Amino acid sequence: MALIDTLKEEQKLAMKAKDKPRLGTIRLALSAIKQREVDEQITLSDDDILAVLVKMVKQRRDSVAQYESAGRQDLAEVEQAEIAVLEEFMPQPLTDEEVIALIEAAITESGAAGMQDMGKVMGVLKPQIQGRADMGKISGLVRSKLA
Repeated sequence: MALIDTLKEEQKLAMKAKDKPRLGTIRLALSAIKQREVDEQITLSDDDILAVLVKMVKQRRDSVAQYESAGRQDLAEVEQAEIAVLEEFMPQPLTDEEVIALIEAAITESGAAGMQDMGKVMGVLKPQIQGRADMGKISGLVRSKLA
């Protein structure tokens, strides 16, 4: 089943269960997906939808950090609940061992010799890792392997 269909099905289930927080989060995700489709006049693939969900999770993590630093634990908990709902629709996160193995494979595949080849390595990695690991962390690991 396509990711958009899964989201719509979960929206119906949340409506029937009268789960307002879950329903609201799913509606936000569907709205963000629809907005991007309208703006770019395309139909998003599962990878594109996953990128939208990754962006939404990242925004919420930033919000949690800001709320916690401001002492607003109540708002941070709302954002955490939204993160939990969004992560249900994302693929299983990669373990550290899997990440390292993928980085080493990408380095050999791209023939990277030093820091100037980091873009090549990241270009190979991004489609494999999208939504399954933090790209900032991956970038640091690649940088340390190439240095």
